[in-house]
Order: sequence, then structure tokens, then C-alpha cells
Amino acid sequence: MTGPLRVDVGIDKIKDSLMSRIDNTDPVEVEKVGRYLKHIEMYRRMERTVRKEGVSVTTENGSQTFVKSHPLLNEMNKVNASLLSIEKSFNFIDDDEDYSADDLI
Repeated sequence: MTGPLRVDVGIDKIKDSLMSRIDNTDPVEVEKVGRYLKHIEMYRRMERTVRKEGVSVTTENGSQTFVKSHPLLNEMNKVNASLLSIEKSFNFIDDDEDYSADDLI
């Protein structure tokens, strides 16, 4: 049996992986990689804060006290949606496959 799955891959490894799969001469694709990495960094900072403070927070308003979900959870969902959107927009180069006209038939 293997240990828990580690999802905290280093930013440099992600950058190297993405840069190897895009056209490095296309400034738009390179910019997408940069935005993607910044979003990962934001997500990880929010995740650390939520882990430290807990997924719920207690709010006191005068004589009322109530518990609600951590406000960053909603923001994390937004950043995650942005990450997925950027992922879908990448124009990855596929060097492994050579197609011919016969493949279209």
C-alpha cells in the first residue's frame, strides 16, 4: 500500500512541465503559464490560512454568535475555477503523434 497522495508539487516542476508542452515562442501561451502559476501560489496561500484557522469561523455580532464557513473557501473555489479555465485554454504541443491523410478516413 502506498502512502497518502502528495499534491504539493513544486511550482518549478509545474512550470517546467507546462513550458515543455507549449510553444515557448508564443507570448500568449507563456503568459498563461505565468498566470496559472500565480493562481496556484494564491490557492496554496489561502489553503495554508484555512488549515491554520480552520474551515469554520465564529462571528460575533453584538449579542449574536454564529459559526460560518471560512470566507477563503469561497475564494479558493473561484481560484480553482480560474485554474481549470486556464488549463482548458492551453494549446499543448503533441510531439508524440504524427498524423497522415489516411488517419482522416
